[in-house]
Amino acid sequence: MKQTFQVKHAVGGRMFIDSNKQDVPYTLIPQGQGWKFTVSMPWGPMIEDVLAHKEELNVFVFQEFDDQPTLKTWYYVKDGPVEFDAAESKLTIIADSRIEYYPHEYSV
Repeated sequence: MKQTFQVKHAVGGRMFIDSNKQDVPYTLIPQGQGWKFTVSMPWGPMIEDVLAHKEELNVFVFQEFDDQPTLKTWYYVKDGPVEFDAAESKLTIIADSRIEYYPHEYSV
């Protein structure tokens, strides 16, 4: 299975992080009623942009399989905290809701 991780500015907006274009180690764990993403990434313009738009972020995870359609999960950040720990070089994003769907079911 191939997995792609993306952080975007709102729906259809600017891409901040895309694991297809850069090596972005991350973890995803359930936390309370939401989900916690921890991204290992050094401080730089990308992190500054993410933090500047932290109330307008969407996170996507695509799971591509050899024997079944791609599953896309869309995580909504809403009011979830988005923070950067400079000592650990880790970005934390908390999403409070998500939608899972198969993109091919919505293609025309």
